[in-house]
Amino acid sequence: MRVLSVIPPMTQLNTPYPATAYLTGFLRSRGVAAVQEDLALGLVLRLFTSRGLDAIRGAIEAIPARQRTPNVAAFDQAFAAYRASVEPAVAFLQGRDPSLAHRIAGRNFLPEGARFAPLDDYVDPDGGDPLAWAFGALGVQDRARHFATLYLNDIADVLREAVDARFEFVRYAEALAQSEASFEPLAQALAAPENLIDRSLRELTLEALARHAPRVVLLSAPFPGNVYGAFRIAQEIKARDASIVTVLGGGYVNTELRDLSEPRVFDHFDYLTLDDGEAPLLALLEHLAGSRPRDQLRRTFLREAGRVRYIAGDDSDIAFADTGTPTWDGLPLDRYLSLLDMLNPMHRLWSDARWNKLTVAHGCYWKKCSFCDVSLDYISRYEALAATTLVDRIEAVVAETGQSGFHFVDEAAPPKALRALAAELLRRGRAISWWTNIRFEKSFTPALCAELADAGCIAVSGGLEVASDRLLKLMQKGVSVAQVARVTRGFSEAGILVHAYLMYGFPTQTVQDTVDALEYVRQLFAAGCIQSGFFHRFTCSVHAPVGLHPGQYGVSLKPLAPGGFAKNDVGFIDPAGVDHAELGKALNKALYNYMHGLGLEQDVRAWFAGRVPKTTVPRHFIERALRGHG
Repeated sequence: MRVLSVIPPMTQLNTPYPATAYLTGFLRSRGVAAVQEDLALGLVLRLFTSRGLDAIRGAIEAIPARQRTPNVAAFDQAFAAYRASVEPAVAFLQGRDPSLAHRIAGRNFLPEGARFAPLDDYVDPDGGDPLAWAFGALGVQDRARHFATLYLNDIADVLREAVDARFEFVRYAEALAQSEASFEPLAQALAAPENLIDRSLRELTLEALARHAPRVVLLSAPFPGNVYGAFRIAQEIKARDASIVTVLGGGYVNTELRDLSEPRVFDHFDYLTLDDGEAPLLALLEHLAGSRPRDQLRRTFLREAGRVRYIAGDDSDIAFADTGTPTWDGLPLDRYLSLLDMLNPMHRLWSDARWNKLTVAHGCYWKKCSFCDVSLDYISRYEALAATTLVDRIEAVVAETGQSGFHFVDEAAPPKALRALAAELLRRGRAISWWTNIRFEKSFTPALCAELADAGCIAVSGGLEVASDRLLKLMQKGVSVAQVARVTRGFSEAGILVHAYLMYGFPTQTVQDTVDALEYVRQLFAAGCIQSGFFHRFTCSVHAPVGLHPGQYGVSLKPLAPGGFAKNDVGFIDPAGVDHAELGKALNKALYNYMHGLGLEQDVRAWFAGRVPKTTVPRHFIERALRGHG
C-alpha cells in the first residue's frame, strides 16, 4: 500500500517543512512504501515562470484599467522585463546560476516595484554606498539575493492584488482557518470557482497522483496558512478517485480541531489524527489492510452515520528513539529558494539556505509557561534522545542530502542534551553548522556557550517575551531580565547569534510595562547581547494556563463563538484596558530599526505615536547586570 505524504501551501521556500520527512522515514523503517511531495514549493515554482507570469497577465487583462492597483499597473507596464527575468532570478535564488549576482546587484537587470522603495531609506552621509553597512564591498551574492527577494515579493503583491487576495508566501488564506469556529467560510471558498492559484494546485496534485499512484495520501497542516491548500488538494484527490484515502494531521489539527464536530470536513478527508502521527498512522494502515478493527484506531476522527466520531483507542506512542531517521528522499533539494528579505544576520536564518530539520528532544523539559499550550502532547510529553542516537541521525542525513546545516526544531532544547550533543560531535570529528531554540536559563554558562560554538552552533533563539520581571514571574518563565542579559552575552561572546522572541499584550500589562520592556530591549541590543528579535501580540489559547485558569491572571474570558470547527484562540477582558494594537506598531518599528543598528541611542518614547510615560528602567541596567549586579 503506497503512502504519499504531502506538504500543502504554504510553509517556507528555503527548506522543506519536516513533517513529511519525519513520517516518510518512520513509515519506511516499518516496511511501508512511503513517498513524499512538496506541493507548496511546486506551486511557487509553477507560478514564478514565464508561463506563470503570462497567466497572471491574463488575469490582469480581465480587470478594467481604472480598477488596477498601482502595483498591478506597474507590473503590466514592465511585463516584458518581468517575463524575461523571472526564471533567471529563480535559478539564481536556487543557487543554480551564481554568476548572475553581478547583474542583479547592479540594479539594472530586475525591474523594481514598490518593495524596493525602502532601499531609499538608507543614506550614506559621505555619499558612498548606502548598503555597504550590510554587504560591504564584496557582498555581491548577498546583495543580489536581497534584491531578487524583493523582486519576488513585488510579483507576490501582484498575485495578491490581481488573482487571489489571500495569497502569501507563508500564510496562504490563513483567515479561513485560524480559530474559525464555523466551517462555512472554508466551505464557501472550496466551492468557489477556481482562480489561477487553485488551478495550478489542481494540476500539481494530479501530476503527483499520476507519478506515485498512492492508495493513502497524508496531508500535514502545521499552521492555519496550510489549511486551505490542504483541503483544496484533498478535494481534487476525491474528485479524481474517491477510493484514495485522505488523512489530515499536523500542528493545526492538534491545537485547533481537538473538539471537531463538523461533518463536512469529511467530504474531503477520510480521517484526522491527533498529536504525533506515527502510532495513529500505523493503526490506520493496519485497519485499511484488514488486520485491525475500526474501533481500535488511535487518536483518530472519522465520520460515521453522518456524524463525527473520535476514537481515542490505545493512546500509547512510539518512543521518540524508535521513530527512525527522517528522510528527504524524493524532495527536490536543489530547487528550494534561499531568500534574504531582511538585512540582519540572525533574522535571515529563517529564509536563507536549506536546513536539515531534526529534533533533540520531544516536548519541553520546562513546560510551565502560562502562555504556552502546556496541556497538549507536543509540549507536555518530554522525551530525551541519547546523543549517540542523535548524531547517528545527523550523519545519516548528511550522507543522504550532502548538506551539513541543521535546524533543531525543539520547543526548547535542553542544556544537558546540547552539551552531550556537542561532546559527541567533537568526539566523532563531525563538522556541522546548527541552530536551535532554547530557554535563556542560567545553565547556559559562558563555558557551555563556548563548547556549543566549538561544536558548530551558530545561533540560538529564545523567549524573553515581555521584558519585565513582574510579568516574567506571572508567565512562569523561570528567568529574569538580568539573567537573560548574562546568558545572551555569553552566547554572543562565543560568536553565536541570538534572537529574542518578544511579546506584548499579556494580561495586566500596562503602558508603563510596555515602555519599560522596550527600554530593556534597547539596552540588550546596544550591549550586543541580542542581534535579532520579533514582537508578537499575546493570544490566549484554550490549552494554555491563562485560558484554563484566567482568574489567576486577572482576566476573564469572552464566550467562544458557536461552531463545530476550529477552537484555539479565545478573547479575554483585561481590566488594564490598554490599546495594545497601537503600542504594537511602535514596538515593531523600534525593533526593525534596532535590528539594523539604528536608533539605539534614542529615547524609546520617540517610537510611540501618542504620549507615553518615561521609562522607569535605569539607563545602565543591562550594563550593571552584565557586571553581576541585579
